[in-house]
Amino acid sequence: MWSEAQEFAYVRLTSTRDHKVDPWGVPEVTVRKHLLADYDVRARRISATYARFYLETEEGGQPDKKGRFYWMGLGAFAAKTVACALEDPRVTGMPPGTDQVRQGLGKGNMWLFYEVAPWHWMHANAADCMVLYERTRSDTNLVPALLTATQKMPWSAEALTRIGRLKSNEYVKKAFEKTREIEKLRAEKNIKARQEAQFDHLLAMAMHEQKMVLQPLIYEDEGFVWWVRQQRKAWVNWASPTLQLVFAAACEIDDPEFKSVAPASTVLENFDSRFKWISSAAKKYHGLMQTKPFHMESEMRAMASWVQVNDRSPLPIPPPMR
Repeated sequence: MWSEAQEFAYVRLTSTRDHKVDPWGVPEVTVRKHLLADYDVRARRISATYARFYLETEEGGQPDKKGRFYWMGLGAFAAKTVACALEDPRVTGMPPGTDQVRQGLGKGNMWLFYEVAPWHWMHANAADCMVLYERTRSDTNLVPALLTATQKMPWSAEALTRIGRLKSNEYVKKAFEKTREIEKLRAEKNIKARQEAQFDHLLAMAMHEQKMVLQPLIYEDEGFVWWVRQQRKAWVNWASPTLQLVFAAACEIDDPEFKSVAPASTVLENFDSRFKWISSAAKKYHGLMQTKPFHMESEMRAMASWVQVNDRSPLPIPPPMR
């Protein structure tokens, strides 16, 4: 089952549109799957998938259990933020060899998705197996074809080692214990208890995301951290994207109610400093989900529509997955 779950994540970031073009300049469509070439397009598909999991429109979704994958809603807005950063000329304009920020964002976003999406897919499609076999998940336990595909993925050798080879940990365990608790608490009868369980789930998954995946994968990468530090300097900061989370499908909005802006004192590469802001953003998300649910879910539905967005141009792309 873990191979099926991992394959779901891999296939979601693929295209059958080849890098070759026909006489009219249209990319050829083949039956062979290739990893999407554009980092921002990957990020929008990731955002769409997270939104679909929250909305229960993904594989295995059960609309009457909406809210059990609470972190996925926040994750959808966060992945959209990464897409916006990757589309920002201040990031895309960095010449090759000096684009560690773009590379770091692309690497962190993709491997976080490869790590967290299969947990949610497994629970949605085989909850009993999730309980029984949670501790057996590892890249080394994948079927040969999936193991080969994993090893071909960008940054795989570095990423798998740094993020613990896709294995479970205390935060994953707690997050899905809370997911099962949320499922048992009917919204109309246990409003407060359900909201508390959702927030506990949210923080557990956020800890997993930030401490177990992104911290070792990108925030301890010397090249990425050097550029992050440069962007904090006064002479560079004015030209850098604002560090914020916007609770909308758009990259930017005017209404501060739907924004969480990182304090100026935030040291992004420092886990404790960064997590103070992440915790604040999580609390704001949680509050908006109670007070502005129509807005939040409407924006998630807009992001969910990106699930089939494709590369803009036929760029050279990695070898076929199989």
